[in-house]
Amino acid sequence: MKLKTLAAVVCAGCALLAATGVAVAAQKNAVQSAAVKKTAQKVVFQMSDNDPRKWQLTLNNMKNLHAAMPDAAIELVAYGPGIAMLDSMSPAGKGIKGALADGATVAACENTMKALKLEKADLLPDISFVPSGVAELVEKQSQGYAYIRP
Repeated sequence: MKLKTLAAVVCAGCALLAATGVAVAAQKNAVQSAAVKKTAQKVVFQMSDNDPRKWQLTLNNMKNLHAAMPDAAIELVAYGPGIAMLDSMSPAGKGIKGALADGATVAACENTMKALKLEKADLLPDISFVPSGVAELVEKQSQGYAYIRP
């Protein structure tokens, strides 16, 4: 009789231990899921082409990303020939204004501006400026940004 009682106590203890382990694992998963949900996505787009169609594709991608992930940090970095689309008379101007209104950052490379003898006043209002477009892309990627080059 003592052996049956001991076996019953051991089985009950094992069941309690297993249930505790499951509860702890469930709590850990819930905490991790909440952390993932709170972390906003970060995305940086490269634009080094002076091609209105590629710019339109990129701006559409940014708009769609914003619609799907409204809390995402979105930045577009323009350098090299791509900086031409930041000109105040650019056919991409309306889309760029829309991206800025959605909260995206549109940054122009100052190295390219210097090489092309462009002033900030030559470009669209409300955009940002970075010393080096390529360095900005490297920095953003080191900060965990997803990198997109349409």
